[in-house]
Amino acid sequence: MAAYNEPEYFARAEKLGHIIVRDPPKFDLEAYIANYRGRTRFERLLLIGSNSTHLYFEALKAAVAEAKQGVDVQRYEAAVTALQEVTPNDPDAKPDIAWIEKTSRQVKAQTDHLELELKGYKNNLIKESIRMGYEDLGRHYHAIGELTPASKAFGKMREFCITHQNILVMSLHVIHVSIEQQNWHSVQSNVSKLRLQAAKYPETEFVAAKFSAAMGISYLAQGLFKEAASHFLDTHPRMISAKIDDLAGKDTYNEVLTPNDVAVYGGLCALASMTREELQRRVLENSSFRNYLGLEPHIRRAITAFVSSKYSTCLSILNSYKGDYLLDIYLRPHIQELYGQVRSKAIQQYFIPFSCVTLSALAKAFDTDVPSIEVELTIMIKHGSLDARIDLVDSLLLANTVDGRKKVHEDALMMAKEYERTAYLRILRMETLNAGLEVKSLKGQGYMSMSGLGAGDGPTNVGSEVFGSSGQGRSGLRNGGKFG
Repeated sequence: MAAYNEPEYFARAEKLGHIIVRDPPKFDLEAYIANYRGRTRFERLLLIGSNSTHLYFEALKAAVAEAKQGVDVQRYEAAVTALQEVTPNDPDAKPDIAWIEKTSRQVKAQTDHLELELKGYKNNLIKESIRMGYEDLGRHYHAIGELTPASKAFGKMREFCITHQNILVMSLHVIHVSIEQQNWHSVQSNVSKLRLQAAKYPETEFVAAKFSAAMGISYLAQGLFKEAASHFLDTHPRMISAKIDDLAGKDTYNEVLTPNDVAVYGGLCALASMTREELQRRVLENSSFRNYLGLEPHIRRAITAFVSSKYSTCLSILNSYKGDYLLDIYLRPHIQELYGQVRSKAIQQYFIPFSCVTLSALAKAFDTDVPSIEVELTIMIKHGSLDARIDLVDSLLLANTVDGRKKVHEDALMMAKEYERTAYLRILRMETLNAGLEVKSLKGQGYMSMSGLGAGDGPTNVGSEVFGSSGQGRSGLRNGGKFG
């Protein structure tokens, strides 16, 4: 549907501060969503339907259908409500009361059955059965959207795990639920515990890619882009060769993200947080991550352009995909900051070879006008990310150069003052010795006695470390001499 026929919903949402994507997407919705499975399919469809003026109808209809295939009644009601706000006359915009009532009864019956079954396992005291009972109950709670009970059920599996493989399965369940809850501390804690045991249990290697991806998402969600980039760049390429329909899930992680997402998340975080040298060494020359970049060639082109100092090309590539990234559940909250950091870095790198540059040249290089680039430069200078000043009279950006002659003079004065201070202390030491005020150590005691003072009134060898050993330097001022 063309943007000029867009529903009034989007205008209202924009007034409330929501970011509405009016650019046509570069992806096919059906092919895109087919790469995912599980609850993330619904989350992505609902986000796209609520924010894209081109895909809203198709996405929201698919979200309603996706919800009805599951047993989460709340998600179905949320999808129907969203569709109702956008296209109130659509048949699917009316809730299916019969389905809601039927599913609610089935959910309650299944919950009672699983809890009763688990109670029986506990009475039999068979650890493996109890572990499986908690797993079935956790899966059920997860499927109906009860994330807190699901997390508790999966957590209780731990004390009944017999093998390390059982612990891996339990931890993956907890991490998955924690990602949906946005409980990033739990994600990082569980992954860290398992990584500590990686050397002891070789089977951990088979899920290492999932751990790296989960850690990357947790840091990305917290706005820690360099840490997120490091984890995405370390993701094992095992995930790429996995089959989408691999229900065993040994290598796939498409209930959370796909290999394409790893390439995009890792590439953008690296661009925003790494220097050109790091991008060359850790991204472009990274043999493992190169496999992921092959899935998203435009990310590789953008990074290559940045490393080659072709900043306008890099920014142009990123801007052409900005609409798609605003429809991603993990990138959307951070895309403005990510793009801002990439642009700031590009301006910094562009300005390094120059002592001054005209604002018009900068505006042309970064595809904007002079007033906009002036505001952007002012913000960067205020934040300390650009060491320069703006000449508004001549419309120039001037580098803050260091006066080498002045710096040499300052260093020389500092050295002279330090020499003067040292000489003063040495002369004071010699005068102290000449006056017979030397502090002598008493054998076996930690404190010394001083002429005219009781024992313990002064610390050991006061000033000896500063002035040197006693008995030396008698060529100083004589007794009775004045020290000015």
